Amino acid sequence: MLGFILLKFLLQYYLINPRYDLQRDEYLHLDQANHLALGYLSVPPATSWIACIIQLAGGSVYWVRFFPALFGALTIIIVWKTIETLKGNLYALILGATCVLLSALIRINFLFQPNSLDVLCWTACYFAIIQYFRTAQPKWIYITACVFAIGFLNKYNIVFLLIGLLPAILMTEQRNIFAKKEFYIALLLALLLISPNLYWQYTNDFPVFRHFKVLNDTQLIHVNRWLFLREQLSYFLGALPVLIASLYALLFYRPFRKYKFLFWSFLFSLITFVYLRAKGYYAIGIYPIYIALGSVYLADILKQGKRFQALIYLALPVIIYALLFNIVFRIESPTEIIKRNNVYKKIGLLRWEDGKDHSLPQDFADMLGWKELAAKVELAYNGMPKDTRTVILCDNYGQAGAINYYAGNKAIRAVSFNADYINWFEFEKPADNVIRVKVFADSKDEFAKTSPYFQKSVVADSVNNPMAREYKTTIFVFTGSKTDVNKRLKAEIEEEK
Repeated sequence: MLGFILLKFLLQYYLINPRYDLQRDEYLHLDQANHLALGYLSVPPATSWIACIIQLAGGSVYWVRFFPALFGALTIIIVWKTIETLKGNLYALILGATCVLLSALIRINFLFQPNSLDVLCWTACYFAIIQYFRTAQPKWIYITACVFAIGFLNKYNIVFLLIGLLPAILMTEQRNIFAKKEFYIALLLALLLISPNLYWQYTNDFPVFRHFKVLNDTQLIHVNRWLFLREQLSYFLGALPVLIASLYALLFYRPFRKYKFLFWSFLFSLITFVYLRAKGYYAIGIYPIYIALGSVYLADILKQGKRFQALIYLALPVIIYALLFNIVFRIESPTEIIKRNNVYKKIGLLRWEDGKDHSLPQDFADMLGWKELAAKVELAYNGMPKDTRTVILCDNYGQAGAINYYAGNKAIRAVSFNADYINWFEFEKPADNVIRVKVFADSKDEFAKTSPYFQKSVVADSVNNPMAREYKTTIFVFTGSKTDVNKRLKAEIEEEK
């Protein structure tokens, strides 16, 4: 197990290409450490707590990469412990750990986003539920409640685990759990733990529903349900025989009889994701525990002299990983990706949230140009007249977060009307100057719109990296305000809200 953990960390650090910056979302999450709250417009509060630890550790890229890798390693440990719990032998342990290690989790665990902890919490919840029905010890149902609460405070996506699990248990002989007091104590415990965030949602008019509506209208509307199902096959491609074996075993393998509810839970959660047009990766948390179950079953039926078959199941994830290494698992440079554009397009990696194909995968295009943008904005900021206050107003959270992360001048605090930044404006002092960071498509009328309110207006620079999603993002500098900038900003904030 220690060998797999070490290999996990080595892969997560080795496979990332140093030509890339951090990803757009990571900058927002890191900036949340400077604005601790019980909730955010974009995510629940757990990500900000991890960002605080990263900040205390120095905030370097090493630590930003560390926590997703840690959550991936912990997922492998839970799969390992599940196999041990179910009396799996050494072959089952190695098979399960290999299938989880060499999977889409490598890509998920590159980025400091809620997804890595989400997968871990799904896996830990399933593990605790299995332990409860195996031992009937109440502590496991309480552990389930605590893990669910952590998952909820990290990403609301874990609610889909309950949507699948509760009706599935109701359909099987394990339904007697609903007659036990520990079940309701566990529900109250979970509710108590998540109540601060629920209170925050209530006092802020439940922005999670507005966020979901925007997400549905702008991104999920482009999700093809058949493409979603095809993506599910690709996430654990080398583990497909193991996953299929687990579903078969849950129905027909006698030692798994008490866990039959997991078969129906799998179907209910997946059907719900399909119905709601969820993004494919939302469902990744379902699979690790089923890899554990399938590994135990295959190890049991193959121990009777079927060494060749056992070797095939173990070799398959390694072979798939090797074949797809340069395309899926190792992050190639932008020029390498463009050279093999047709290959990336065939397996759907060039499709963005808008439903269209682009020259780079979206996450990779979102990892370029940020250092350049931050350096150019800082140069413009340092050139502002002395004894004046300058507001850096960006179009989106990626721009604002990247500027705040990379800026050597700690007086710099970029903001935006986008995402959580709309709540982070400071109005203690009047603003004299504005540095406006605009995406190219929206920058054409910026001079005409804003320059009449300032004594001087110039274009300072723009992002020159043609591979970046922020390519041609323009930096406007307006100095010597003729009007009350704070008043105008407050009015625009109210309009945006």
